[in-house]
Amino acid sequence: MPDVMSSRLVGVGVGPGDPELVTVKGVNALRAADVVVVPVLDTGERGRAEATVLHYVPAAKVVRVVFALNERTDRARREAAWDAAGERVAELLREHGAVAFATIGDPNVYSTFTYLAQTVAESVPELVVETVPGITAMQDLAARSGAVLTEGTEPLTLVPVTAGAAVLKDALAGPGTVVAYKFGRQAGEVAEALRETGRLGDAVWGSALGLAEESVRPAAELDGAPLPYLSTLIAPPRRDGGRGGKL
Repeated sequence: MPDVMSSRLVGVGVGPGDPELVTVKGVNALRAADVVVVPVLDTGERGRAEATVLHYVPAAKVVRVVFALNERTDRARREAAWDAAGERVAELLREHGAVAFATIGDPNVYSTFTYLAQTVAESVPELVVETVPGITAMQDLAARSGAVLTEGTEPLTLVPVTAGAAVLKDALAGPGTVVAYKFGRQAGEVAEALRETGRLGDAVWGSALGLAEESVRPAAELDGAPLPYLSTLIAPPRRDGGRGGKL
């Protein structure tokens, strides 16, 4: 049994879904770990993190742990799932020296890893927690759509629409580029907020980036129909003044 003093939990960002967007450092961290934990829904289907990880490590090294990732209303059920997942990972750390946790995007941006690390640290003394950054959905969407995220002195505001469409509307009324995550179920409200703030024309949205079912489209085509939950929106500001106009 490994010394608990050497226990390491590494959150590895594996990008939005395209396996080619995992960094070299991320691949090395996955391969160096004794086991790689991937989060799965209680329905059991393979998620993006697991599908990406399997491009780089054998299935025998992957441990699937259930998280209530789709639970938005029952806080008690959600936290019970986090506790159970944390205990499972703590068990793995007691059996092995190093455990990696694969998360889509970046482990420090709206990631399940945050909650997992907090939970595990309570039961594994002297746990060392590390993260390996990953490419985010907004970076991938910007590359695939040609949208420029920021120029010069422009701010960048990232809003999870799960916080409410009103939060997004307030951000759109301000300066700089606004990125909206997880807006698929509120696509109609998002489209209306874009129209009201004059941001519809240059905005783009995307889902399933890097996957066979990828969709990257102008936000002007939003018709109010629900979209995949993990849809991403980029709404740049109006840029006048030519090259370097925002410096």
